[in-house]
Amino acid sequence: MDQEHALRDLLGRLDLDAAPAPDRGDGEHFLGPPPLEQSSPVYGGHLAAQALAAAGRTVPAGLPVHSAHCFFLRPALPNTPLEYRVDRVRDSASFATRRVQATQRGREVFALTASFHRPDPGLGHQDPMPAVPAPQDLPTYEERLAKAFGEPVQPLGKPYELRFAGPLSFDVEKDPSLVSSRTRVWVRAKGVAPPEASTDRERLLHDCLLVYVCDVTMLETVLVRHGVSWFHASGRSVDYTVWIHRPFRADDWLLCDLESPVASGGRGLVLGRVFTRGGVLVATLAQEGLIRVSDGHGTLG
Repeated sequence: MDQEHALRDLLGRLDLDAAPAPDRGDGEHFLGPPPLEQSSPVYGGHLAAQALAAAGRTVPAGLPVHSAHCFFLRPALPNTPLEYRVDRVRDSASFATRRVQATQRGREVFALTASFHRPDPGLGHQDPMPAVPAPQDLPTYEERLAKAFGEPVQPLGKPYELRFAGPLSFDVEKDPSLVSSRTRVWVRAKGVAPPEASTDRERLLHDCLLVYVCDVTMLETVLVRHGVSWFHASGRSVDYTVWIHRPFRADDWLLCDLESPVASGGRGLVLGRVFTRGGVLVATLAQEGLIRVSDGHGTLG
């Protein structure tokens, strides 16, 4: 599947169907199809994006997402639909809070708490965007992998594009002088997301796409700091938080400026800021992941 078809498929999987509630009648229920890709476990960004889409379906107009806090509880299985139960924790004139539980075959695999806020007038400031090459001046992720592996790499068929402005973990493993606590990567959904009939629905869609795409970028930063590549490590998200400050389009380039301040106990923490090409800070990220390194390639912490 090419990347533009992959985006259309993803958008279809974020358009959740309402599901009948169990006999006990708690919450509002939505059915989410698993990803077309057969990786196991299911990519965490898929769960996070679908859960946020489910939460947003229950929120009144004029209340965009301002934070999403995700907890990955068990590996989710491919080829198995996910049921999302949304509980209305709070509704007020300015805020709405939703708790989402994702289950497969009766077992909870993921949980999300999302907060929605009607923007108010008030103080405003932001940190400046770091100076990095423009995305069109950087090689594609596949070109970077081909250089690292010394052989051609076919298009990955993902619904997103990545352009790294610094070394990959594969580069740093070969050349330890490239070790850094920071990675900077341009990301975008590959293709153009069609307009929604509602401005609120369209903004929610781009928020979900951001949550989906940014999840794939973060744990690489821990490995770059340690000079270990994914050939000698495995990792998965434990928790993941996104704060959204301003509207944006996820099908235009966004810069993820990521750093890893600490790794300990087999877990690595990554913090990040997301900027538009125009330098507007639109989101802040935090993720902790469980990372296991094979013998002879160092330890985390």
